[in-house]
Amino acid sequence: MASHAQAQWWKRAPVDFEECADAAEKAANKTEKTAQLADCNAKFAGRRKPGGGYSYYDFLQDRTFDIAGPNPTPEEQKKIDESYTAYLAKQRRSNEAAQATARQQREQQEQQVQQLQQVALRTEAERVPMPVERPKVQQAVGQRKGAPCTKGSFSCEWPRLSESLNELKKLFNPAPSKPAKKG
Repeated sequence: MASHAQAQWWKRAPVDFEECADAAEKAANKTEKTAQLADCNAKFAGRRKPGGGYSYYDFLQDRTFDIAGPNPTPEEQKKIDESYTAYLAKQRRSNEAAQATARQQREQQEQQVQQLQQVALRTEAERVPMPVERPKVQQAVGQRKGAPCTKGSFSCEWPRLSESLNELKKLFNPAPSKPAKKG
């Protein structure tokens, strides 16, 4: 056992995720392999790009950033954090705009409902006739409203006489009665 431990002195540590993952693939069993891959993820944030260099995926922004090495430098991390702050501000403005638009649409819908209700009420009022007081016997043509009527004059007596004649006609010509129904 001592000879095996002494033989590892020349092995170097992996320099990036890909080297670490290659070493994990050679693990003895699945459990050890999974544990080593988790360790690789914890040690290295960046992933090797095909053309060279590294990229860092920020899942909070759903975006990748180019970085110089296998892990972001403090300056690169600062830029990633600033980008995230800008991303959050943009999301907040977008949400506020969406809420304002939704509020405006609700107000417009409420106004439309009110207008429809007013139209419906007006239409209903036009369909149902308002009770009208029975007109009084009009004064003769040519008489001014409120002008005194000279008793005995034809223009003052005619409306009363006409009404009396109509009542006499009704007495002598009663409305025909309906024939009895045979059941």
